[in-house]
Amino acid sequence: MQNRPGRSLRVTINDVSTAAGVSAATVSRVLNGTAKVDSSLVDRVHDAVRDLGYRPNAAAQGLARGEWGTIGVLVPDLANPYFPEVLKAVSAVTRAHGRRMMVMESDEDPAVEHDLVEDLMRCCDGVLLCSPRMPRAELAELVSRKHPMVLFNRVVPGFAVPSISVDFHSGMTQVCGHLAQLGHRRAAYLSGPSASWANAERIRAFEAARAFGLEVTVVDCGATSRAGYDVVAGVLESGVTAILTYNDLVAFGALSKLREQGVEVPKEVSVIGFDDISLDRVAHSNLTTVSVPRDELGRRAGEILERLLVNGYDEDPLYLPMTLHVRDTSGPPRS
Repeated sequence: MQNRPGRSLRVTINDVSTAAGVSAATVSRVLNGTAKVDSSLVDRVHDAVRDLGYRPNAAAQGLARGEWGTIGVLVPDLANPYFPEVLKAVSAVTRAHGRRMMVMESDEDPAVEHDLVEDLMRCCDGVLLCSPRMPRAELAELVSRKHPMVLFNRVVPGFAVPSISVDFHSGMTQVCGHLAQLGHRRAAYLSGPSASWANAERIRAFEAARAFGLEVTVVDCGATSRAGYDVVAGVLESGVTAILTYNDLVAFGALSKLREQGVEVPKEVSVIGFDDISLDRVAHSNLTTVSVPRDELGRRAGEILERLLVNGYDEDPLYLPMTLHVRDTSGPPRS
């Protein structure tokens, strides 16, 4: 089909207005739903849109309604394999509701999180904060602005903001129970970032571990493989028979150092990870760890934010249970 003289390949709002016999402003009001328009004119506009194959600019429509059509997500570390699956699931929910997703990273620096969230608030309809490290007071100030917000992997009692989290306390309790049943009595925990609420929830489980007869010593470490590699040698000197880690990355680093030193796992020391990240299927498929389906976690987080945007829906904190995966890196303590 040849184009009509003077017509561009892309159908414009002026083409629709001409075909419908109404002004471009009327077409805009009909498509944006920003004002009441006579039903006969509405029908003519929709007929012209269908006949011409016109595709409205979604961003422009959103701005006309005071919306951006975008949700913002802040994560602490994009290099951590934990987050891509979560983000992919959130993105799928976002697209299904006609929105787009913008992602920012704090690089594990709580000092920059507040400013990054402010940036997202300026250009996003709602914000999903993944594992935020910022102090409670700063988070409270952001919540007070009433901008749609969902907390992910952080629960703050008293905050009128929806939250979804992995049940880290239960997950670590399962790990401790597993070690106690194997006969372990002394273990070390390679602790994650000090500002991490999820890390604090893991540590909170060690009080219950005493009831199992297991004493766990908390050792400052971090969240990376390098951190686990650097710290584990000193831990072994304390005589523990098991090492618990903040996440699988730390466990991978610890296992690498143990192999270099000729330490047999789990014959001489057991090593247990946390999160069951995808790398373990390639490099350490035998790692004992705990996990929750991250695609489900991301999907449900996206759905909570969408309900908040559409209905102003508030709800109690949602905790997803973790599952213990017993593999080859945990066994009875050495005699």
